[in-house]
Amino acid sequence: MACAVVTGGESGIGRACALALGRAGHAIALTYFKDDAAGAATVDEIERGGGTALAQQTDVSDEAAVEALFTAAEEALGPVQLLVNSAGLNMRGTPFAEMPLAQFEQIIAADLVGPFLTCRRFVRGLDDQGGRIVNISSIHERAPRAGGADYDSAKGGLAQLTATLALELAPKRIAVNSVAPGMILTRMNQSALDDPAELARKEAAIPWGRAGTAEEVAELVLFLLSPAADYITGATVTIDGGLSLTVAQGA
Repeated sequence: MACAVVTGGESGIGRACALALGRAGHAIALTYFKDDAAGAATVDEIERGGGTALAQQTDVSDEAAVEALFTAAEEALGPVQLLVNSAGLNMRGTPFAEMPLAQFEQIIAADLVGPFLTCRRFVRGLDDQGGRIVNISSIHERAPRAGGADYDSAKGGLAQLTATLALELAPKRIAVNSVAPGMILTRMNQSALDDPAELARKEAAIPWGRAGTAEEVAELVLFLLSPAADYITGATVTIDGGLSLTVAQGA
């Protein structure tokens, strides 16, 4: 099995992806941003399941930190052939006219510059065997929300980064795809997890009638990283219970 780098592996979708890949027999190098204990807990769960993993504190928007991550993964686990970009920051609901430049730059750095740096280092480290990349985007790459100029811009850019890399890297047999989740019950939706009334209100807007789970997203990612998805590249696969289909309904 291959070595996989999973960014944002300490929580949410990233953690679910790291665990799913570990169960599938891949060696995992996962990143965490600040929470040492959370990163270690993911590694511990992978290892208790019989897998191999390491956790590396990484700011994915820092070029030197990304280089150190891949060097550590290669030295400990061998060549990296799979990459999942899940690390990122959510929107804060700040009106555009009131948004500080520093906030806009912070979200762009985490959600767009980070995947650029990890994808570039991944490609530079590959041999002739090819590889697979999955970027975790959002339905908001094309369905904007007021107060999300930072996040929506970053995810829109990530969609184009994914498509461009897929085109450029296809001759090298490096597949690049994106997964666009809707409402997923992770810390990014903590307020809904804490408030049953808010959860019910938001789930009522989803045609499928419920929010998704990180594990469901991870299973989709696992498929896109597998040989069964060999002919898929440059795609964005939406997993949102039909939420993004409700645009322009009711008026």
